[in-house]
Amino acid sequence: SAMFLPEYISVGASGGIFGLIGACLSDIIMNWNLLFSDFVNEGKSKKRHALVLLLLFLDIIVNCLLGLTPFVDNFTHLGGMVYGFLCGLSTMERVSSDFFGVQEQKCWSTFKNIFARFFGLIVSIGCIMATTIILLEGDGVTNPCEACSALSCVPFPPWSPQDDKWWYCDDCGAVTADARVNPATGIFHQLDMTCPDGSIENIDLEHMESKDKAWLESNLPTFCRKYCPSTTKS
Repeated sequence: SAMFLPEYISVGASGGIFGLIGACLSDIIMNWNLLFSDFVNEGKSKKRHALVLLLLFLDIIVNCLLGLTPFVDNFTHLGGMVYGFLCGLSTMERVSSDFFGVQEQKCWSTFKNIFARFFGLIVSIGCIMATTIILLEGDGVTNPCEACSALSCVPFPPWSPQDDKWWYCDDCGAVTADARVNPATGIFHQLDMTCPDGSIENIDLEHMESKDKAWLESNLPTFCRKYCPSTTKS
């Protein structure tokens, strides 16, 4: 979040919850053979395990889709899940097949445990170092990956016109402007709008023939999306 949404502060428990989900995924992967083993599930249906997996993946999908709406930080969700998964690989103890009376080659079992632990540990440290370097080299304002913003917010619905969507993922809601009134007619004839990126656009309002200040203020986001070269803060 600090990397891809530098100008916003995110709070909440969803990052930690997704971290636990990531740890659950690592546990499932490490013990996949036992989860659907005929010996372990003797006399029981494997469908209950499949149902648990289905509900877990459904929970992930639904929450990630909710993260595509405004004011919900999907980077926290995805980052928590990735780090939870890696930490789970490096710290979680793999259940031994011997516990269920299933013989397993000791060398192969030991190799899998060591490989999973070192893989999770090395990748976790590498990710932490990489993100720390990016944060330290950043200016606290600029997003190093503008295209990545689509992972956290998407204007919806995509088939609607630009001025008729349910929500937007830009900074046009906070734009300011100075309106000029024609002394002869009393209508607004020019608008000097400060765009989210700091540029100023001069907009001709003569053809709109409006005297309503409230209407003009409510349409500032629409003017921003229509006339500003960039609708996000640079």
